[in-house]
Amino acid sequence: MKESSVHLSLSRRVWEEYRAAQKKRNRLVRLTQLLILLGAFGLWELAGRLKWIDVLLFSYPSKIFTLLYEQISTGEMLPHIGATVWETLVGFILGTVAGTALAVLIWWSPFLERVLDPYIVVLNSLPKVALGPLFIVGLGPGYTSIIGMTLAITVIITTLVVYSSFKEVDTNYLRVIRVFGGGKSQIFRKAVFPASVPTIVSTLKVNVGLAWVGVIVGEFLVSKQGLGYLIIYGFQVFNFTLVIASLLVIAVVAALMYQAVAWLENRLNNRW
Repeated sequence: MKESSVHLSLSRRVWEEYRAAQKKRNRLVRLTQLLILLGAFGLWELAGRLKWIDVLLFSYPSKIFTLLYEQISTGEMLPHIGATVWETLVGFILGTVAGTALAVLIWWSPFLERVLDPYIVVLNSLPKVALGPLFIVGLGPGYTSIIGMTLAITVIITTLVVYSSFKEVDTNYLRVIRVFGGGKSQIFRKAVFPASVPTIVSTLKVNVGLAWVGVIVGEFLVSKQGLGYLIIYGFQVFNFTLVIASLLVIAVVAALMYQAVAWLENRLNNRW
């Protein structure tokens, strides 16, 4: 009893030391990341101040942050940020749901898989930007065409990745369910879908970037509001500080979305 208590105490101490070392390592990583970011902005600022770079084209951080403060404090940029974030969230959610649903249909019906396979391959290899004019004509120059562009980019990738995950589920699990008299719906609910949850959540990470690409490209083509519109407008009036400021906002919001998906992934992986 005493020996077992000593072992337990030793194991606990080793675990606590490991956790402390891990926390220290994480803090060091975060500090290094912050120093790299500050160093990059500092070097950029210095290069702009000393005219090592063309400030008309590349601007510099203090000028960009001043513009952002003015645009946000006066409320000029907020409608553009809101429009782009709303379009991205809608396209992101619909693309993931529609792609997953299509993957389920293809898995459920081998006949449908054989019918749709060449079409999915062609659509996946097709440059989605080329579909832009068709969306504008078919859906009109508004939110619907921008979201349509986003869906064109996200749905096919989601379908391919999720369907591949369905096919890679261990066949032994499927045989066990069949032995106990389970049908296709039980196989999907008890084995295929739970085993594919990590892949579906990982696909969300991919779709964050793809949704932003679709929305920004769509705004390039048709929008009169949004961060994509600000980028095009800044280019047209040769205000590259506005262009870079818009890109910086996109980077920050996209990073926040990615972190939210990563948090969701951790929660779901622990649950499943």
